[in-house]
Amino acid sequence: MLSFSRPLVALAVLFSATVPGIAQQSDQPVAVTVVTVQPQTVTLTSTLPGRVAASAQAEVRPQVNGIITERVFTEGGEVQAGDPLYKIDAASYEAAVQQARASVAQAEAQLGAGRRDAERLIELQARNVASEQALDEAQAARDSAEAALELARAQLNASEIELSHTTIRARLSGRIGLSQTSPGALVTASQAQPMAVIRNIDPVYVDVTQSAAELLRWRRGETEEELAGADNTVRLTLADGSEYGETGRLQAAEPNVDPQTGVVTLRMQFDNPKTLLLPGMYVQVNMPVEVVDDVYLVPQEGVVRDRRGRPTAWVVNADNVIEDRALNILQDRASDWVVDTGLEPGDRVVVAGFQKAAPGDTVTPENRATPDDAGDDQ
Repeated sequence: MLSFSRPLVALAVLFSATVPGIAQQSDQPVAVTVVTVQPQTVTLTSTLPGRVAASAQAEVRPQVNGIITERVFTEGGEVQAGDPLYKIDAASYEAAVQQARASVAQAEAQLGAGRRDAERLIELQARNVASEQALDEAQAARDSAEAALELARAQLNASEIELSHTTIRARLSGRIGLSQTSPGALVTASQAQPMAVIRNIDPVYVDVTQSAAELLRWRRGETEEELAGADNTVRLTLADGSEYGETGRLQAAEPNVDPQTGVVTLRMQFDNPKTLLLPGMYVQVNMPVEVVDDVYLVPQEGVVRDRRGRPTAWVVNADNVIEDRALNILQDRASDWVVDTGLEPGDRVVVAGFQKAAPGDTVTPENRATPDDAGDDQ
């Protein structure tokens, strides 16, 4: 056995001599990337599911009966209040207007004759030629002719209104949807099915639900006190996970609590200049709920979970030795965790190099490069 061990020892010595520095590498502290954290004041938010709704909506329905002869708008396009949308066959309504005008002319003629008769009888009565009864009858006929003229004019006005309704116009400015009626179709006044729907989608509303307990805090002013001096704007996260560029504000709260779920509907308003938000779209609403002081924003890659699932972080102390710290996470904020306990001002949190080290090891900390530093290098 002795004769075999000596060659092995000699071989090991020869190998270490031919690869200089291999014995010393294990003694060198490994390099880890760290981020130095400082206490900050952060506004905590609550994420609530929401649905987008149009800020105004109008269903297009006919006000007269008739056959659709023409559609004069582009489906999905923008319309302004007063723009023509559909045209109904107007022949019968034009005839009704002509008839009403003839009735007005006839009533005017009868009124003129009645007035002349009344004036004549007034003169005759003054000369005691006509009886008082005849004068009363003439004046009554004149007054009746005046009423008949007013009635004829009202009927003419109604006929002209019905004729104007043969051109169906937009009552709201906004984006119009698909047409549910085609030329040649018969429509009736105030029918159940709308011909099209116009929606104002700039701005839009986002309706979310919140617990009645949270609403009570708002009503009592507790939330306003906790948010004093904070950023009160409301932000959206879209269905693809991206953040919506426009911020919103709380518009109103439904004065009613759902008895089955115990929640209240809140309405937010958002500008929508690029029409990215469409009615019915699902979004997530990030609402400010509280301002906290002396908390730390720790990169999420610097937080790990122990066997019990508790969040921990590796901190490099003043002696460049790794310490394992238990953390308490309040919530996430973009790519960071908001941490209120477990860290001290100026702590260096390890964010890379976990595979090379372990708690208790001496390491060489290297600060993580910032985007500004990367730009300077270029």
